[in-house]
Amino acid sequence: MPSIRRPIVASQFYEGDAESLRAQLTSCFLHKLGPQKLPIINKTTHPREIVGLICPHAGYMYSGPVAASAFYPLAQDGKPDTVVLLGPNHTGYGSALSIMREGIWQTPLGNIEINTAIADDILHETNYLDVDELAHRFEHSLEVQLPFLQFLYGNSFRIVPICFQMQDYNSAVEIGRAIIEALDATNTLVIASSDMTHYEPAEEAAAKDHVALKKVIDLDAKGFYDTIQTQNITACGFMPITSLIIYAAGICAKVDQLSYHNSGDVTGDSSNVVGYAALSFKKQV
Repeated sequence: MPSIRRPIVASQFYEGDAESLRAQLTSCFLHKLGPQKLPIINKTTHPREIVGLICPHAGYMYSGPVAASAFYPLAQDGKPDTVVLLGPNHTGYGSALSIMREGIWQTPLGNIEINTAIADDILHETNYLDVDELAHRFEHSLEVQLPFLQFLYGNSFRIVPICFQMQDYNSAVEIGRAIIEALDATNTLVIASSDMTHYEPAEEAAAKDHVALKKVIDLDAKGFYDTIQTQNITACGFMPITSLIIYAAGICAKVDQLSYHNSGDVTGDSSNVVGYAALSFKKQV
């Protein structure tokens, strides 16, 4: 019997029952800060171009429209078979760099199976990762990506969850390089889950965030990492983003910034905000 990782932020970060959650996701896509239209799934068999996304992971009422701005073009691009989820470890539980290689993740929209074969391929390429369920048990940053994916594709995809507590550059590079090797010739998407600057005035947060995001657009992993450190930018998922840049640069992708907003755009309070960004990484096919 496979282990089940049950949702821990349902009814908090997003609605806790399937009907209400689908309605909430619909409103994220239709929101004035989002795409303002519902996604249409491309069901043709052409090669997909989008290989990576940066998505926020706050409560849907705050960051949902920005997240929808990332998932809308993904729907147009077609369906990945597997999604590698890279997120920060907010809880401090578990190993410093942790992967789950088997089991099921559950949300109100159903169950998603872990792709054990791809998880094992990633593990084969690096000694930096530990197989560790505890790091994922109470962590929300990957969980909140799943309902958006299920809204698009049902439960017909698999995932590989990777959680980052360690914050050194070499570790991010190592994970990114392992993903390059493991995902070669697979129909896979990599999502780096991150909010941007936390709890600063909107104008200051945006100025910092756009400096960092420029490094992402340039596929400058070291420049992005150094900017986060030197500018004291409190983007919680900067390690997952760094690994995604390494991966994207290694397969010659290009980056599009799709959306940037902050919590003040929703609440009306610009004095103390959290920034949210959506970016896509496209491989030229």
